[in-house]
Amino acid sequence: MRFTNFVLAAGLTATAFAAPVAVRDEDDSCVADYDETTSAAVVAQTTLPSSTAAVVAATSVAPSSSAVKTSAAVVASSAASPVIASSSAVSSAAAVVTPASSSPAVVSSSKAAVATSAASVAAASSSTTAGKLQWIGASESGAEFGQTSLPGVVETDYTFPNTTAIQILIDGGMNIFRVPFLLERMAQSSITASLDATYLASYKEVIDYITAAGASAVMEAHNYGRYDSAIITSTSDFGGFWGKLATEFADNSNVIFDCNNEFHDEPTDTIYAELNQACVTAIRGAGATSQYIFVEGTSYTGAWTWVSSGNSVSMLNITDPEDKLVYEFHQYLDSDGSGTSATCVSSTIGAERIADATAWLKTNNLKGVIGEFAGGVNADCESAISGMLDALAADNEYWLGALWWGAGPWWGDYIYAFEPPTGAAYAQYFDTLVSYVA
Repeated sequence: MRFTNFVLAAGLTATAFAAPVAVRDEDDSCVADYDETTSAAVVAQTTLPSSTAAVVAATSVAPSSSAVKTSAAVVASSAASPVIASSSAVSSAAAVVTPASSSPAVVSSSKAAVATSAASVAAASSSTTAGKLQWIGASESGAEFGQTSLPGVVETDYTFPNTTAIQILIDGGMNIFRVPFLLERMAQSSITASLDATYLASYKEVIDYITAAGASAVMEAHNYGRYDSAIITSTSDFGGFWGKLATEFADNSNVIFDCNNEFHDEPTDTIYAELNQACVTAIRGAGATSQYIFVEGTSYTGAWTWVSSGNSVSMLNITDPEDKLVYEFHQYLDSDGSGTSATCVSSTIGAERIADATAWLKTNNLKGVIGEFAGGVNADCESAISGMLDALAADNEYWLGALWWGAGPWWGDYIYAFEPPTGAAYAQYFDTLVSYVA
């Protein structure tokens, strides 16, 4: 998403960005600013999805560390009044949780969990239940926040996803989480620099938590084809970065690599495909051969503009020796496809906007995933979201899944907020989404 669109739509001024900022995206994408003064009234009226209300009350809390903050307020029981932590409280307030009698040893048993889940994932694409999808999940924002403050200060400019909230989503049925990061924090000073040990360690704790629980973790460079605002054109530099990062996760089959978020306004018609190819080649060269790789196109990788943008031609040139390439599309349902409005064009717009992408996947016998989608909390959007998911599931030989934008502890009252237990979209859409999990 673009900063200007959301700022103008929300009536925000420059001073609003003193708080951590999250960049969302799409064909004319939006940005959401974390609101320190989230309305208590809105929060108090939020209801939990029926399938997870009990889960919130008794969610087991996995071992935490100072690096992975479980800072979103989680209700002690389903009857308690939920509260969203303010930005000042995010780094200091402990999560309010009634733990179960014992915490799951998910991290310590990660090898067994990863091995079991990897086997099921490998078979799922050929055996997905009719009318269901292999993956349903959400993006987990935080580590990519504060893009105007680089490398930034943790818990001031950016944070890491809340593993307690992630566990609620897993317990409720979600099985894939996209975790954005910034190239400028992972490789500080230049894209060819060594990986930053501190940022990597904190990020890795989140990834390891997700995969040890048996879910898939999508590692996504949220950079729009840029490093420090400059368009990336060196395939060797880009590949070199991914080779280093993939080495750190080569043995984790529940990891999925997502080369770059939403290329746009590229200098040539082929550079984004060439960068994707460099990413794929480097990942496989690093010994990461069992994982899926997601590749995104230009024009914010929109499903509805896949043909008109040239993606339908350029992206066909990417190859993967392991044949585990998945094409990632993003699709929002407001008038310009930017994800900046809670208003959907119509109750049928979801299925309509993915139709061309579906036809392309079928024609070329390829696999796709909706890496970002969302809609407002209203009747038209609810019908449009259900219609889109129905269309994806009807063609699940080609569509593997969909991930909602966005979860994460700093979204506040963002229109698409999916953070348990108080996110408006979480309360409205969670039951619908998980009903599509195979």
